[in-house]
Amino acid sequence: MKTTLFTLLIAAGAFGHVAASLAQTKDGKQTAGSTGAPPGAAGPKIQFADIVYDFGKINSGAPVKHTFVFTNIGTATLQILDVHPGCGCTTAGTWDKQVEPGKTGSIPLEFNSANYGGTVLKSATVTCNDPAQSNIVLQIKGTVWKPIEIAPTMAVFNVSSEDQTNETKIVRIVSNLDEPLTLSDLQCTNHSFKAELKTTRPGKEFELLITALPPFTSPSMIAPVTMKTSSTNMPLINVSAYVAVQQPVTVMPSQIILAPGPFTNAVQQVVSIRSTATNALVLSDASINVPGAAVRIEEPQPGRYFNLAVDFPVGFQIKPGEKVELSVKSNHPKFALIKVPVFQPQRAAPTAVPVALPPVEVKQTKTPEATAGNPKQ
Repeated sequence: MKTTLFTLLIAAGAFGHVAASLAQTKDGKQTAGSTGAPPGAAGPKIQFADIVYDFGKINSGAPVKHTFVFTNIGTATLQILDVHPGCGCTTAGTWDKQVEPGKTGSIPLEFNSANYGGTVLKSATVTCNDPAQSNIVLQIKGTVWKPIEIAPTMAVFNVSSEDQTNETKIVRIVSNLDEPLTLSDLQCTNHSFKAELKTTRPGKEFELLITALPPFTSPSMIAPVTMKTSSTNMPLINVSAYVAVQQPVTVMPSQIILAPGPFTNAVQQVVSIRSTATNALVLSDASINVPGAAVRIEEPQPGRYFNLAVDFPVGFQIKPGEKVELSVKSNHPKFALIKVPVFQPQRAAPTAVPVALPPVEVKQTKTPEATAGNPKQ
């Protein structure tokens, strides 16, 4: 009988623990059980009226504002240390930073829907001094309706300076309007790009084909591609075409800047070398012209991507006027020898603190002339 009773008590305790961990309801309500302690427990305890706000369906560009309300159900002052939105489209207003026991506070959030379409879910992390839950995630969700969806809004071309060939990107245009959509007057004034419009579903879906046409004489260029629509909600569609001409071999960073020495611990710096050349890149004979330092070649992607790992020993310090550089040979004729300079600022000398000297007592002596003029002396 005692064994059976003991078993039932254990089961009841386990069930109570599971119930407390599942205290947050499906509609985003946060109950006292989700804090891990009952109301009035020692210390600050935060409880939100809701942690999820569903704004339903809005038009793209309309702002979404919601104020999350919370209560301090503990016995000490609750401090809201930070509210950190998950992305730049969500911002936090001025929130209550200190809330006494039994009092309520608020955290206003705003979501900018201008560049969104379809189902969205945005979050913000609240950091507080509640020991049971120092980080709480607030969520804003819903559906953003756009009359015309365009993806992507920019056609990006990354081309090599050695191998410039025609390349085509596809921009998809989908209409969510009830009436059929008509597109017309397609224009691209930059002759480095060619634009062509195709219909995949009449009145509903289209493909905008943008082709980059070499040769490209500048490192980068951007051009607008526009077309008119039959919709009053969005009478004009704007898409950008962008091309970036990459050097066949790029080195990042182009220089190494060390902390002031001498080093108390060994330090490693990494220089990355990427190749977009026609032929595979080969690196060899990596070196650094300073005693004690060493460099090795790593090749995460053979022929295309390399790391130069440079190790600086304990006590390393560049002498004043000393020129230090990392170098490596390559099989590319334009980049036969790659050099990366190394700089290290000198540590500032400690400023001398002036020592206060005790005042010097100066005794005045009388001259013979002064004594002769005063017979009493």
